[in-house]
Amino acid sequence: MFSSRLHWDLRPNPLTLLLESKRRSGAAILDLTESNPTRAGFTYPEPAILQALAQQGSLVYDPTPIGLPAAREAVAAYYRARGHQVGSDRILLTASTSEAYAFLFKLLANPGDEILVPRPSYPLFDYLAALESVRPVPYALAYHGRWSLDVDALISAITPRTRAIVLVNPNNPTGSFLKHGELERLIPVCQEKSLAILSDEVFSDYALAAEQDRVETLAGEQRVLAFCLSGLSKIAGLPQMKVGWMVLAGPQTLQEAARNRLELIADTYLSVGTPVQHALPQLLAAGDAVREQIQQRSRANHNFLQSALEANSSCTLLHTEGGWYAILRMPRTRSEEQWCLELLEKDSVLVQPGYFYDFETEAFLVVSLLTPPETFREGIQRLRTRADSSQDPTIAQPPSGNTRPRNGIQ
Repeated sequence: MFSSRLHWDLRPNPLTLLLESKRRSGAAILDLTESNPTRAGFTYPEPAILQALAQQGSLVYDPTPIGLPAAREAVAAYYRARGHQVGSDRILLTASTSEAYAFLFKLLANPGDEILVPRPSYPLFDYLAALESVRPVPYALAYHGRWSLDVDALISAITPRTRAIVLVNPNNPTGSFLKHGELERLIPVCQEKSLAILSDEVFSDYALAAEQDRVETLAGEQRVLAFCLSGLSKIAGLPQMKVGWMVLAGPQTLQEAARNRLELIADTYLSVGTPVQHALPQLLAAGDAVREQIQQRSRANHNFLQSALEANSSCTLLHTEGGWYAILRMPRTRSEEQWCLELLEKDSVLVQPGYFYDFETEAFLVVSLLTPPETFREGIQRLRTRADSSQDPTIAQPPSGNTRPRNGIQ
């Protein structure tokens, strides 16, 4: 009866089941996975946000497939403030980056074609690609003291059916930025193979420190067709407003051809709400204060992690450059799933296992730097105590079955 595109095991995974049980029992959970900024204790400029949504123009429906001119100009101003000249004619609004991916998969690929996606990364591409009848093909991010793009592995993954390369910059959850040298190796490959680049830049404002070698955005790229994705969810901490965008880059003729087709796709859905489009200039401005709070907390929590784990700890903090997440390498006396279940059951600490993000080896845990500081520090201290006291010699085994959640723990 149902489409074969919906082929995933929908049963709750063991960690979700245990979490539900703990919450029903009234246990106080130290949630180190919190990634919703509206629930993370930040101070929002509420009057400005509410006033922005109460505009007279929101009462009139005047559909513009690529987005209202004033809204697109507000996005262009966001890029200009960061030193990137982006005309509003190169911007197309969507309801989210997920919708932007769906539009781009429709634009670039026929059923059965392939899109290269990073591994490890956020567990989203498999679902988005399958819903568009496109095949996601992973390429590796390598870790040797810091994360890097394995360009040779990426090139070897290209087939005649490859249509585009997804770059998450910085990556989620590794926090690794694309480097200029990596981009320069990719460009001639994309030119030769006629591949587009989809650059997911939602975390680009959240670098932990400045480095010259990083590629901040591909919005100025002129050599190959590229699409830069972002939105209010991350840069303003407003996921409930449901507005994102893509910036078209590359040779002018390819940009124009892509824009015309994307406008037709967008006209089919007309998904971005009129009120949020009218409010977008004010929401971007209101987001400045929220973004600064997120930056400060992420850096403070990361600094605490460094100090808490640097001396004689059984777990290790992997190098990260930006974003909202951190990765811990745990002793291989447990599988990732066993670590997560034990921490939740015995210490009431909630973390995510690396296999949620397609880590190929054990044992890694992922924590959110968005977590309120008091919860974060107490949770990390309990995690370290559990790791240091672990004496179980059991060899870690990978989890059985398909236990990856649809979008992490709900």
